Amino acid sequence: MPAATATSPWYKHLWPWIIIGILTTSVCLSLTMVSIAVRNPDNLVNDNYYEAGKGINRSLDRELLAQTLNLKASIHLDELTGEVDVRLSGNSNPQTLELNLISPTQPDRDRKVQLARSEPGRYVGQLDDKVEGRRFVELLGSQDEHVWRLFEEEKVEHGVALQLGDEAIQGAEHL
Repeated sequence: MPAATATSPWYKHLWPWIIIGILTTSVCLSLTMVSIAVRNPDNLVNDNYYEAGKGINRSLDRELLAQTLNLKASIHLDELTGEVDVRLSGNSNPQTLELNLISPTQPDRDRKVQLARSEPGRYVGQLDDKVEGRRFVELLGSQDEHVWRLFEEEKVEHGVALQLGDEAIQGAEHL
């Protein structure tokens, strides 16, 4: 009977190190993915659905008030000077308006502009930087201490005026 030969220890073989390498790589990648997920939370998810629903109803009330007042607005953004020129038509002529250019996915790209009335139906304001791309455009004003709202999704492009109040109110089909 042949004598048992001593084999070399496990760490001198290639296959255990390949298996350890694969496991170590998967653990490192998993930890990297977890750290990315923790550092960059999803800011599009709203935890308070009830309050968001009540806000939608308030928003529809403001949009219906704008529709009742027959409001329409033409917005021109001057790319070079940053001037915002709004022409408002309808049965409201407040002293100031608020224009919000809301990015659908990047809150840091949202812009808010306060507009002052320069003459009846014309409002001007100043943007700090250039705005381009798809935006939710919200124009807020007041009439008899009630706030009205014109709101539409628009594509902001150089030299193109934005038109608000020319589309049907979304979500108010049953009203």
